[in-house]
Amino acid sequence: MQDKLTLMTPGPTPVPEAVLKVMGCHPIGHRSREFEAIIQEISGQLRWLHQTSNDVLIITGSGTAAMEAAIVNTLKSKDRILCGDNGKFGERWVELARAYGLEVEVIRSPWGQPLDSEAFRVVLEADTEKLIKAVILTHSETSTGVINDLKSISKHVNSHGVALSIVDCVTSMGVVNVPIDVWGIDVVCSGSQKGYMMPPGLAFIAMSPRAWQYQENSTLPKFYFNLSFYRKTSIKNSSPFTPAINLYFALKEALTIMRQEGLESIFKRHDENSRAIQAAVKAMGLSLYACDGYRSPSVTAIQTIDFEAELLLSLMRNKLDILLANGQDHLKGRIFRIGHLGFVSNRDILTIVASMESVLHTIRPGKVVLGRGLAAAINELSSRTKD
Repeated sequence: MQDKLTLMTPGPTPVPEAVLKVMGCHPIGHRSREFEAIIQEISGQLRWLHQTSNDVLIITGSGTAAMEAAIVNTLKSKDRILCGDNGKFGERWVELARAYGLEVEVIRSPWGQPLDSEAFRVVLEADTEKLIKAVILTHSETSTGVINDLKSISKHVNSHGVALSIVDCVTSMGVVNVPIDVWGIDVVCSGSQKGYMMPPGLAFIAMSPRAWQYQENSTLPKFYFNLSFYRKTSIKNSSPFTPAINLYFALKEALTIMRQEGLESIFKRHDENSRAIQAAVKAMGLSLYACDGYRSPSVTAIQTIDFEAELLLSLMRNKLDILLANGQDHLKGRIFRIGHLGFVSNRDILTIVASMESVLHTIRPGKVVLGRGLAAAINELSSRTKD
């Protein structure tokens, strides 16, 4: 049926109708008082979402734009950095840092496994000359469904005393608890098409006072991504360049919806939905790719075992109008991923589980008991509702 697509990818994610509607409004002048009032309101809401009293700046671009801005605004050529890599987006940090001539030491974990926080501690404590200028990692690794122990790693970085912490929170901001000020994180990057419940197009970067000190001495080339421009104009509730005006309308509406729900309720909803998906997957006889205890509330990666992921994805899309995600790189065809972040409710979870169960019944005849996965999801959601 036309216009019936259900989007359950790790991004883009579903968008509330109220957010879509405001995007259809006529643009206004980005130097007008009306737009200044919108920026002022958004700025306060972003600090609330990030749990910080510091700057949260907006760049028209993707989450990767925020990542690049983080690098070029805090570091110098040939600076030594420590970079965590346990998936596609950890790899992106490494590639990005090397593109700017940084000396990158990589702490790797196998895909599907979390980064070892102790490995960070050992390297940082051994750096008695304080040569490491930044520790960079991805919080929620979208490619594998793993969430890394950001709290512990941040603690080790803070103990180092010199290195900045720079974190990709693209699929964790607005999904799980990331108390930036409490954990002492210096730079946090995120994007609009994930937990913010918006279309793609805006990137966000939160900067601590220490990060701004590094910014003053950074020497890597930058112009559009020069955050000092954004900081100066944000004080005046403006922007240095022409912004995506209608996406600001959407952001204002989305943040209002999130504020009404409240942070704790947002975190609880994502946790419940992810656990329901995980319970259903196990009941259907499939295996979760991410290891136990480190599964992201944003996305669930599922191993395909005896069938190709493309077959399931094709049937879900063509027969049921449900879009899921394939694996990336060497995991393509070996796993598929269900995004359950942002504007996703219990009803969506039950719909996806029932639909996936019917498709698996077709492609794995005799190996799937109809209703078992749905019952597991219902039981998980019901037990948490009682709690």
